[in-house]
Amino acid sequence: MNVLLIAAISVDGRIAKVSDQLADWTSKEDKRFFVSKTKESGVLIMGRKTYDTIGRPLPNRLNIVMTRDFDASKNIEGLLEYTQKSPCELIADLQSRGYESVVIGGGASIYSTFLREGLVTDLYLTVESLLFGSGVSIVDDIDKIQLDLQSVEKIGEQSVLLHYKIL
Repeated sequence: MNVLLIAAISVDGRIAKVSDQLADWTSKEDKRFFVSKTKESGVLIMGRKTYDTIGRPLPNRLNIVMTRDFDASKNIEGLLEYTQKSPCELIADLQSRGYESVVIGGGASIYSTFLREGLVTDLYLTVESLLFGSGVSIVDDIDKIQLDLQSVEKIGEQSVLLHYKIL
């Protein structure tokens, strides 16, 4: 199973200035890449805060919200699922359902959990040309993880897409 972690970051490595900030600071090229990859994968996994920030399930892919406040009544067949499963259980479940790839789409807690459990195979970072100075780091409380740079692509006037394999 390919597990792709996708994030837009500021030059100083922040995914947001505050935890409930919309991704309105990212470039249209980053948004295009995110939509393309998540639709190609067919599954987008995110935390509840990220989902609440988006405010709705994204169409044409399965949106999975990892939360402690599980409420199956909010599920929408084929579009939205809430889960309390561990990352390992969730990936195994999705694999058993025939999915070959999933995207981890935020936030920092979810990114960190999947990285700590050694489930992420690829890391895609869009680096946007701005500094927040403070804010939400892309990860927290993880041990050193070795990365292998696969590609660097200028995707817009001020945006660079980095693709890493996790070693």
